[in-house]
Order: sequence, then C-alpha cells, then structure tokens
Amino acid sequence: MKAFAELYTELDASTSTLHKVDALERYLRRAAPADAAWAVYVLAGGKPRQAVPSRLMREAAQEAAGLPDWLFEESYQAVGDLAETIAHLLPEAPADEDVGLSVWMGERLPSLRGADPEHARATLRRWWAGLDWNGRFVLSKLITGGFRVGVSRLLVLRAIARVSGLDEKLLAQRMIGWTDARTAPDAARFLALVAPADPSAPTDPALAGHPYPFFLAHPLQADPATLGAPADWLVEWKWDGIRAQLVLRAGGCWLWSRGEELVTERFPEIERAGRALAGAADPGDAGLVLDGEVLAWDAAAQCPLPFSALQKRVTRKTLTAAVLRDSPTAFVAYDLLERDGEDWRGRPQAERRAALEAIVARAAVPGLMVSPRVEAADWPALSALRETSRERRVEGFMLKRASAAYGIGRTKAEGGGDWWKWKIDPFTVDAVLVYAQRGHGRRASLYTDYTFAVWDRPADPADRADRADAGPRVLLPFAKAYSGLTDAEIRGVDAVIRRTTVEKFGPVRSVTPTLVFELGFEGIARSPRHKSGIAVRFPRMLRWRTDKPVGEADSIDVLRAMLGGVPGRPGDDSAAGPAPGAGDEASGMLDSGDPR
Repeated sequence: MKAFAELYTELDASTSTLHKVDALERYLRRAAPADAAWAVYVLAGGKPRQAVPSRLMREAAQEAAGLPDWLFEESYQAVGDLAETIAHLLPEAPADEDVGLSVWMGERLPSLRGADPEHARATLRRWWAGLDWNGRFVLSKLITGGFRVGVSRLLVLRAIARVSGLDEKLLAQRMIGWTDARTAPDAARFLALVAPADPSAPTDPALAGHPYPFFLAHPLQADPATLGAPADWLVEWKWDGIRAQLVLRAGGCWLWSRGEELVTERFPEIERAGRALAGAADPGDAGLVLDGEVLAWDAAAQCPLPFSALQKRVTRKTLTAAVLRDSPTAFVAYDLLERDGEDWRGRPQAERRAALEAIVARAAVPGLMVSPRVEAADWPALSALRETSRERRVEGFMLKRASAAYGIGRTKAEGGGDWWKWKIDPFTVDAVLVYAQRGHGRRASLYTDYTFAVWDRPADPADRADRADAGPRVLLPFAKAYSGLTDAEIRGVDAVIRRTTVEKFGPVRSVTPTLVFELGFEGIARSPRHKSGIAVRFPRMLRWRTDKPVGEADSIDVLRAMLGGVPGRPGDDSAAGPAPGAGDEASGMLDSGDPR
C-alpha cells in the first residue's frame, strides 16, 4: 500500500501528463504483478465495492481520534471529503506496515463486507494505525468505493506500453473488460496483458471474445458545409440506444457495451441473431465483429421504441417473459470491424460499409439490421431532414467520412475529423435552484450539485393568494444537474447558497429561491415516481439567468407541452426517456448511444 499511496500522491499533485506517465511507469516496473493488476484496475476506472458503510467508518474514526460527534461533523463539513477528514483527524502512528495493494484489495477489504460492526470498527482502527497519512487517505478512499485520481485510462495505457514494449492499440484491445467488477484482477491477468504478441498466432489468446476499442465522434458545432460535399460522407441517423459490439468468433457470441461490460445474457434475442448470422455466413465470414446499437425495437412498425423501454431491460435483474415481450430489442449495425478473423479497421469506411450490407442482407436474420443511409441533395436538405429527428425517435445525424479508417476513442479532430455527431438542439426550460449539495474532489468545499424546480402553474396577474381556488404558487422539483457552469460561476452560486440557506438535511441544503438557470436536456417523460410527474434525461445547465426574476421561471405546463411533441408507444405514458440519473451509464451498467 505504501508504494501505491505514494503513486497516488504523485499523480494527484501533478498537472503534467508526462510527469504522470513517468510516475506510472516507475510504479509498474517495480510492482509485483498482482499489485500492478489492481493498480491498473482502479486507475483505469474500476469501481471497487464499498467494504463497509460510511457511517461505520465515521464511528471508527471518531473512536480512534477521541472526538465528539459534533466536532467530527464540523471537521467533515469544512473538509468536504470523508477519507481526507479521517486522514487529518487520526492521531500519528508508527506507520510501519507495508502490505501490497493486492492483499488489501483481494483479501483484507472483502473480509469486512458483512462483518460484525464492532469487529469492523476495531479492524479499521488497527489498519489505520499501521499507515501514514497518505496510506490512510488512499485506504479510506478504497474502502468507500469512491477512489478517484486525475489520470486517464489513456495515460495508464501509455505507461503499460512503455513497460511492456507493446503497441498501445493492442493493449487497448486487451484491456477491454479489465474494469468489469465480476472478474477480479490478479497476477495472471496482468502477465497476460503485457505478454509479447505472437505474430504467428491467428488470434491473440488474450483477446478471445474481446471487442475492439470503440471509435467515438466529436459534436458538430460548425456549419456542416465546412465539411465539404455531402457525397464525401456517410450520413446515418444517430440512434438513442446502447452502443455495443457484437463479436462472433470460433462458434462463440459475445455482446459488449461501450462501458466494457459483457451483456450478452441481458439480450438473448440479440445473441440468437448473432449466432444465426454466424451460421448463415460464408465460411470466410466465420470471424465477424460488428459495431452498432442495441435498441428497443418495434418489429411490426420497424422503428425504435423510446429509450425508457430499453431501460426496463437493463434495470431488471431477472428477464421475465413479460419484460422480454414488452421491451423487445434489436441490433442495428453500422460498421464492420473484423471479417474472417482479419482486422478491417484500417480499411475505408465506404468499403467496410459495403461489406457489412452484403453480409447482413445475405443472412436475413430477424432482429439484426444495418443502419440505413440518409441521402439528400445538399446540406440544407439534410438539415431539413434532421428537424424530423424527434418524431423518428433519433437524436440527429452521424456523419462519417467515406475514406476514414476506424480509430480508437475520441481522437483529435485533425483535418476536420472523421466522425461527427450532428445532434438536434436540446429541450430547454428556465428553472429555479431549490436544493444544493457539495461536490467532490477539488470541488468538495463548494456547492456544485443542484436540484431544480418549476412552478406548479404559470404566473397570472389574476392569481391572488387569498383566493380559495388558487393559493400561492408552489415550486415542483424535477431535475438534478451539476455540469455547465464555469469555476467562477460556481463560486458565485456557492456564495448565494451559503447566504440563502433555509435548512440542512445532512449534506443537502434547501435555499430561498433566488436563482434561475436555463437547463437543457435530451429527453422527457412522464414519471409517476416523481412529485412533478416529469423525468428528464441528461439535464445540464446552459446558462445562469441573472436577467430573470424567480417569478418568471417556467411552469410545469411548459414541460407537459414538451411531452406532447415526443412520440410515445401507444398506451404508454413513459414517452421518451428514463428517470433522472440514467445518463451515459444506464442503471450504472450500460452506456447509452450518446458518446458515439
């Protein structure tokens, strides 16, 4: 733990990419393979399960520090981070224990899950006593499951490439699924990750069943005419589903989400379609990898269902016959990445597309189709078609350069970029900030997470509070948002929140309504689980409306009117979107299609 805690401190203290990669390389070169495996897991975005409840950690820390509850609470409110508070308040100790990260993650922390509370508190106090400040801080972060540090997966890949001498693209593919919590990291996995490539082997054994790293698009902000002639681009609808790759190799079928989770069992009809495709393909097509979108699909109408129908699938632990019937899915393919075991990513987009269309058409498998091309005479004609996106239950267009290879991640938009997402404008509403909560990391001392509300009815000069049939207007909370403001704006909002706090509910403050913000969101739906009866998708702050009085903020009628413009399934009140919080990670498990 000592070496990993030192690495964390070094990464957290630096803003230099080169310095971070150097630090990672030094750690990986001297770490035992099992420790390196766990380090790669947590640094690349893996989320360890919480070992003990936060309340129990607080109790153990208070006992070790000999502090009353009120003083510990005041300290926590000042610091804003539980792990940092614990590291500051615990008394100094010899800090003579140096156990490897793999022992902590693979043996010690799992032993506390479900343990007797008194035993857990005593164990925590003993562990903390054997660590220095850095060790206590990092251990507490790992215990809570809230470990974060300012290093990207790309930097981790660069460091591993230096240590192993392997190409970053190969390592990126080998690391698919590395952060899946269902498979614990160990020495064998790390050694397989950095094992030399065998050019004579038809398939890298470490890649059995693995997809390729996903290629991501840039949002198009400029006039599409700057991209050149439409004929140079493949134009498709931008689907509102779950980005995935369908991998067919050696008689096996795997479905991977963009979040690097193996989700084959969640979509049995797509697995059946994949196996049927493999069986119908020519012998030369035995090894196939398709990139595409998992959609809730109305086979009779040949159109997508609302994303809320798909969410019903991913939030159910058990796929009952009713769930499968009410939320059918299909795989809409839009790229061919591998054919006959050969990597096709370097071939032009147009060539990959033509081969994909031929393979899928020849197989004619129900539940598997190719994303249709959208053709028009010029960009204005495409722009007009784009305005029909919502009625088609899509998010706009995907623009792909016909000559482009398939890249890795969201590459720099050099030369104009090869993949663009040309999305429709979001829904917008002016809402009032009513609750606030502290942020995390460097924003732990600021209120950055906000709850917004709209009025229960429009402002009307005829309304009077003394009218028996009216009464005062009421604000109805409907959305939470934390992104969209600059650091300066956040500091300004934080100051207002502190001045106008009415009540405290643990970490949450209710405030006197004084601030109005324009919110943007991608989807809207009726929701019986929320007091407002409305749920929105991907809410974010577009601007702080300092020019608008609270009384002139929008009402729930504005949101209800938006529902009228969103196509819904016949007889389905869910319309077009999941409950708040279902964003790029639907139910914490699957990615929506948006990052494409």
